[in-house]
Parts: sequence; C-alpha cells; structure tokens
Amino acid sequence: MAELPIILGMTGASGADYGLRLLQCLLQAGQPVHLLLSKAAQIVIHMETDLRLPGRARDIQRVLSEHYACAPGQLRVFGQDEWTAPPASGSARAQGMVVCPCTTGALAAIANGNSDNLLERAADVSLKEGRKLIIALRETPLSVIHLENMLRLARAGAVILPTNPGFYYRPHSAAELVDFIVARILDQLDIPHALLPRWGEEPEPESE
Repeated sequence: MAELPIILGMTGASGADYGLRLLQCLLQAGQPVHLLLSKAAQIVIHMETDLRLPGRARDIQRVLSEHYACAPGQLRVFGQDEWTAPPASGSARAQGMVVCPCTTGALAAIANGNSDNLLERAADVSLKEGRKLIIALRETPLSVIHLENMLRLARAGAVILPTNPGFYYRPHSAAELVDFIVARILDQLDIPHALLPRWGEEPEPESE
C-alpha cells in the first residue's frame, strides 16, 4: 500500500523558512506531500528567501520538484480555489496536516470552521476525520483572542506547536533554530530525522 501523503499548508506569516525546510525534510524522507500555499505565503517566500515561485500551482509544483529533486509525483501543489483537490474531502486519505507557518488569521478561520479556501477546508477535514493537525503559529505577542482560538483547536484535537526554538543545544545559526522547530514537527508526525541532538544525547563533535 502506498504511503499516505502529508498535507502541508503555508500561510503568510513570517517564517517561510520553517515551512520550506519542513517540505525539504519530508521529501528527503520519501514522504508524499500535498502542498497548499496561500497567495500571502508566496509573497512572504519572495520577501524572506531567494526562492522565486511562479503564480500557478502547476508551475510551482514543477519548480519545487526540481529544486528539491524529489521523485516524480511525490509532491503535488494545489491552488487555494481547487475545491476538487484531494485535501478537500475526508474520503481522500492523508497521514495528517501541518500548517507552517500559521498566521493568526488562519488560526481563527480554522478554529471557527470557516473553510473559505482549500487550506482551511483541509484543516477542517483533518479535525473531523480525527487526523493529526499541527498548527505552527508564528506570532508574538498573543492576544486573548489568539489564545482562545488555540485553546479551542487544542480541545478539538489539534497540536499547537508555536515556532519557539530552544537554545539548550547552543545553536550557531538561524538555520539551526529553524531545524529545532522542524524536528519537533517531524517528531509529531513520527518521521525519523537527525536534525539535532535530543535532550540527554551528546552532540556530535565538531570537525576541526
């Protein structure tokens, strides 16, 4: 039986590197991915990274498949108005969904079951089907409204995973901070990785 896809939604929050690094790690692990990009996410990717994506979902799929050298058919990209895409239906099986990074706007829409676009609908499907839904929120400070929306989703079964990296392993770069969050997401998805030493493990010695 073919491995079930993971749905990755990227919204317009700052922190595009979190989502792109997660995408890279999932693909490198041989995991099929269904990618849902909001228009704001595409703008943020352009602002925060050197990656230049075209406008159409099919063209984005081609560019990212080449960029990450993934297997044919491993990555599928869907536009926000593609209501016939597999993530829109509970009958189309998936391993789980991650929204990374997640805006507080997307958080509110998902918490209230708005389903105004494919990303929100896919998250709603994940909840109603009892699948893992991970919300990697990238915002600070948080208002009472944000906290109440997170609590509502946590009670509905979602995992709230703010993009707050740890420092106990003494990171030397922003990339290592990104990997901390990506590693926690991969742990939640039960996908093996070696992005950073675990608590209680000795880090690999640095080469001279």
